[in-house]
Amino acid sequence: MFDRPQPATEFEIRAADTDDKAEVDRLYEICVRTAAGGEDATGMFEDPRLPGEIFVGPYLRYAPGLAWVLAQADQPASGYVLGVADTVSFERTLEREWWPALRDRYDGDAVREGTADARSWEWITHPRIAPAELAAEYPAHLHIDLLPQAQGGGNGSRLIRTLLGTLRAQGVRGVHLGVGKANTRAIGFYRHMGFDQLAEEPGSLTLGMDLRA
Repeated sequence: MFDRPQPATEFEIRAADTDDKAEVDRLYEICVRTAAGGEDATGMFEDPRLPGEIFVGPYLRYAPGLAWVLAQADQPASGYVLGVADTVSFERTLEREWWPALRDRYDGDAVREGTADARSWEWITHPRIAPAELAAEYPAHLHIDLLPQAQGGGNGSRLIRTLLGTLRAQGVRGVHLGVGKANTRAIGFYRHMGFDQLAEEPGSLTLGMDLRA
């Protein structure tokens, strides 16, 4: 998904500008455009910002030092990697500050059952919590998404290594991530990067990497 061969294209990695509304909006856009197992889910949502409210916004707000984007010179971002070093602390902060604000901002009664919006609303009202054993051994976690034009040429690998290098420098012992079982290209990419399967649920896998190795 992330490193399919393609003609060489000059993409650079830089820190995400979390104070730039246009950049933040662009990362929200990338999130929904890759939310269907790596494919564009824009048409599935009545409110296409919802995926970003879950998988982008809180990372930019509470872990800006672990947010990088992939972009060509003078062009908007075409991909990103976002992470947190301490999942337990991050989840506590979101439950105290981020999720209540979203619950107040959105009208849950207006969300139609069985829709992509409803699934996002379920996450906002009942956020997933990392199991204690997972968070103890692999305390960090990450999200990475690239638009088609940025896939290939080692761009995904470079983004992941940028984050992993920073986590190692901070002394973080391990990192985990979740991926849909149907997203076989992403699973292959993560395995190539050195992630191992830690757990399996209906429809998804949890992968992890020991950063002390």
